[in-house]
Amino acid sequence: MDASFDALLDEAAGAPVDGWDFSWLDGRATEQRPSWGYQRLLGERLSAATAALDLQTGGGEVLAGAGPKNFPPTLAATEGWPPNAARATRLLHPLGAALVTHQQGTQLPFCDGAFDLVTSRHPIAVQWPEIARVLTPGGSYFAQHVGGRSNVELTAYFLGPFEVGDSREPEVESAQARAAGLEIVQCRNERLRLEFFDVGAVVWFLRKVVWAVPDFTVERYRERLRELHDHIAREGAFVSTTSRTLIEARKPAP
Repeated sequence: MDASFDALLDEAAGAPVDGWDFSWLDGRATEQRPSWGYQRLLGERLSAATAALDLQTGGGEVLAGAGPKNFPPTLAATEGWPPNAARATRLLHPLGAALVTHQQGTQLPFCDGAFDLVTSRHPIAVQWPEIARVLTPGGSYFAQHVGGRSNVELTAYFLGPFEVGDSREPEVESAQARAAGLEIVQCRNERLRLEFFDVGAVVWFLRKVVWAVPDFTVERYRERLRELHDHIAREGAFVSTTSRTLIEARKPAP
């Protein structure tokens, strides 16, 4: 028995994964960052807004990091997963931002034209018609999306070869935004390198990013994890790639 293998699995399986903070991976994994610096740009957009909405805010960490000095007079955020919603409430309410529980796929609980800025970082799904509805004419949607073919190497390692959809490709998302009545201001995509330096980092990542391997459990994939542990011991890391898209769209003014 390899005690280090079992210890790494146990540690990662017991670590908390609520919120959208990846600091547990410090020293255990690295992810190349996009060149544009989303949080800084988000702060600039917020400072110029009068009423803003952050969709699928997670634990509120990204939004909080972009303010509060940049926060507009009216700021709301949505989140649907209860542990994240509770965490975001504790973080954002003292900063003057209201957290509203919202389940993905349902109508946003806001009036038409309520916001001149809607933002999101790494939304699970993008409800373009709803975004267009709640934007005031002349208002903007500004977001960083997880792009197409993200983590394909990691997913294929556990699930085998699979067909990758195109719904996250920049051209497809731009077309969806236009179909909802929005104009594309900018749409930039970069492919980035992701490295895991121990098998525990992979376990923790897959517990948090549940869509990468939807049926993942340590028990189900224990033998594959053992092979991954041996691979990292030989090669020094498991390398995957990810993708990020910076997208800005505007609702036409009358």
